[in-house]
Amino acid sequence: MQYQKIPYVKKPVSRILFGTAMAPFTAGGDGNELLDAMYGLGVNTFDAARNYGLAERSFGNWLETRENRNEIVILSKCGHPSVFGRKRVNETEMRKDLKKSLSNLRTDYIDIYMLHRDDPEVEAGEVVEIFNAMHAEGKIGAFGGSNWTHERIAEANEYAYKHSMTPFSVSSPNFSLADQVKDPWGGGCITISGPANKGAREWYKETQMPVIAYSSLGRGFFSGKLKSADEDCASKILDSAAMKGYAYPENFERLKRCEELAAEKGVSVPQIAMAWIFRQNMNTFAVVSTSRPERMKENIHALDISLSEEEAAYLDLACPARNQNGNKTNRRGVSV
Repeated sequence: MQYQKIPYVKKPVSRILFGTAMAPFTAGGDGNELLDAMYGLGVNTFDAARNYGLAERSFGNWLETRENRNEIVILSKCGHPSVFGRKRVNETEMRKDLKKSLSNLRTDYIDIYMLHRDDPEVEAGEVVEIFNAMHAEGKIGAFGGSNWTHERIAEANEYAYKHSMTPFSVSSPNFSLADQVKDPWGGGCITISGPANKGAREWYKETQMPVIAYSSLGRGFFSGKLKSADEDCASKILDSAAMKGYAYPENFERLKRCEELAAEKGVSVPQIAMAWIFRQNMNTFAVVSTSRPERMKENIHALDISLSEEEAAYLDLACPARNQNGNKTNRRGVSV
């Protein structure tokens, strides 16, 4: 495992986080053995949220049972819209979520705290003020936005600097080799993947703000279960959110190229897709959810897989495809 520092987080942060938005955690079940396995592999940072059912409660039970809070970095999120779509980016709702999260997690502070969604109608400076108060009280360390545009983050930090306050120091957008063509959950999901978001990626490269990528394997699109030849029956493998967000011809082409490169290098498709994330010259971390420790071990090994600049561009469709002889071709399949 590799680790990196994030401003205002006192412990090193593993480059791969374990995501708790899955069974048995969301139902409040006992996932202690799985969490033990992840921690044993070097994962010390865990992704949670008030909106993940009872996941915080399950994770808090593990922390309390194992008595390892001082070694663990917790990321949690607040302010997700209600089930009726009511926006909750305000101090009352954020404070309510924080209080509940601290209780469920059985801790008195959260290392990284984020707004789960943005509300552009709320002044960015108002959010900075709320987070700074929580930070000054010692209840949160680093803070930032999940599903915030880089423009809004820049606006928030300009306010923070002008008022000598603690700025946003972390962001969690959707980011993977798969282009998120449509919003999987119907609104407010920000992605920095795909050709349309090159400007956002350039901003993150320039600022080196930590990017905690969610759906880092395209919500299972690059899990290895789906094959590039399965386009017509993908719905039997992917859930409805993944189908809506990622099941498009350009992503199946990316998957095909992953398969090719994985075969050449003797590694797996998810390892190639994960290696691509860390080849983008951004300060990237990746959230991964899996019930199989051996899969997480493979993801960790992907940190050491080398991709050339040409290979990374090829995977993201920035280079021509290859024909059966391995030569590059143009769109008509003619060798170039």
